[in-house]
Amino acid sequence: MSGGGGASGKAHGVEADFLVIGSGVAGLRAAIELSRHGLVLMLTKGNPLESSSSYAQGGVAVALSEEDDVTIHLTDTLDAGRGLCRQQAVQVLVEEGPDRIQELITWGAKFDKVGGKFAFAKEAAHSRSRILRARGDATGNEMVKVLMAQARRHKRIKWLDHHFTMDLVVADGVCSGALVLDEVTGMRKVLAASAVILATGGAGQVYARTTNPPNATGDGMAMAYRAGAVLEDMEFVQFHPTALYLPSSPPFLLSEAIRGEGGRLRNIKGELFMRRYHPAGELAPRDIVARAIWSEMAATRARHVYLDATHLSASFLKRRFPTIYSTCLRYDIDITEEWTPVSPSAHYMMGGVWTETDGATSLPGLFAAGEVACSGVHGANRLASNSLLEGLVFGARSGLAAVTFAKRTGTPPPLPSTRELDGGPLCRLEDAEKLRSSLRRIMWGKVGLMRSSDSLASATAQLSRWNRTVDRPFGTRRDLEVKNMVQVAKCVAEAALWRENSVGAHFRADYPDTKRLGWREHSRLERTDLIKGSKWTGAEAG
Repeated sequence: MSGGGGASGKAHGVEADFLVIGSGVAGLRAAIELSRHGLVLMLTKGNPLESSSSYAQGGVAVALSEEDDVTIHLTDTLDAGRGLCRQQAVQVLVEEGPDRIQELITWGAKFDKVGGKFAFAKEAAHSRSRILRARGDATGNEMVKVLMAQARRHKRIKWLDHHFTMDLVVADGVCSGALVLDEVTGMRKVLAASAVILATGGAGQVYARTTNPPNATGDGMAMAYRAGAVLEDMEFVQFHPTALYLPSSPPFLLSEAIRGEGGRLRNIKGELFMRRYHPAGELAPRDIVARAIWSEMAATRARHVYLDATHLSASFLKRRFPTIYSTCLRYDIDITEEWTPVSPSAHYMMGGVWTETDGATSLPGLFAAGEVACSGVHGANRLASNSLLEGLVFGARSGLAAVTFAKRTGTPPPLPSTRELDGGPLCRLEDAEKLRSSLRRIMWGKVGLMRSSDSLASATAQLSRWNRTVDRPFGTRRDLEVKNMVQVAKCVAEAALWRENSVGAHFRADYPDTKRLGWREHSRLERTDLIKGSKWTGAEAG
């Protein structure tokens, strides 16, 4: 490594010991950790501020209040995960989380306070008020801003924005770099590194309705799968219950914190309904609330239900949820005076690239953190506001582990050229937007909140046909994103078909019961033959 042996890649004259792909909370925290030990190159498609982290409204869960402790946070997370969390990973999250948040505060993060003390909020499935928030509903934005400023202070972190990572490069069984596309010039280059960290976020864009930004196309999961890394728990997709529903608007998220502050759900007839589905009502776990809304929509033949906060103080709502209030006003909805139409939308991937608790994947040299990873923290259903904390904790851990790996392995082998990696002439994908749209509709209709053997078999058959179409080398970001979306969607559908029981965010209408034989197994997919196919296996929950 820089100043101490090791290998470096070169990009625009910049040597890099480590590549970090993605610039959300997990990627930034990893880069800060890595910069203490070598030169870091941050790769970001598009603009670095377009990460899902920046859009996170509700807050960050951490056991810092006087009424809370890490044991209670652990129990709440395990309960939400429905028996499929890896307990060791959850212990790491809740025990190291307070230090990571305190560190962030020393770097300048300003979380909301009341009377000089942090204003801890409560959200669904939390037994204590432990949600820290910033500027009401802009927590993710605040955390990214502070981490970005801290990262910019480190001279050993270099940035390549508008660079799309096409594929990971594996040499002698070790991930030693990446094939990267310059989105401006169209040029491709191979960047070498002693270790690579994936922090590319989720894959919400494979669904027709999603709260995720447009760049959440599953790139990291797809490229890790193609490189031979194991994917785990891909069937567990969390659907947020309350996204704004208007024909002319994108599904903008209305934070769960609104229900935490007393917001109520009403069906199209104006009836309160959540108590019929769960004794906790609006504060039931997300998967239950989302399916309850879906059931009410089906029963009333409506496209949405309503979120009613009109009984709360108008001044409180404006102060507590300034982003939500102003955004809804742009669509002529005043949340202080009228019910807001909402319906579920794809929100968060609990599954992803399998990792150890230090972020190491099954592919030597490759580490992953944040939503792209399956650390085992979330199990079958993510506890609200644990995701930002996961990014901080496991971003730092993956950085440390990558440093240890690089010191142990030394100089990586020579990497192939771009021509060798392409495997043939670059292609163009005909009707890419049509394929993208069709994919999103099929996933929403057949691999969504309610699933069945018939719907999943139909979806996997179509996705397999599309996968053969996209299994070629492409040279534009648009085509490459569609390729990644098809491959990730296929993995989600296959995992959902494999899991013949209902648990957490995964509901099978033909297998509504949880505790069928083998229900505690994790789905695991690996590309056993890099040309011909893949294999599903099960691993017992730990």
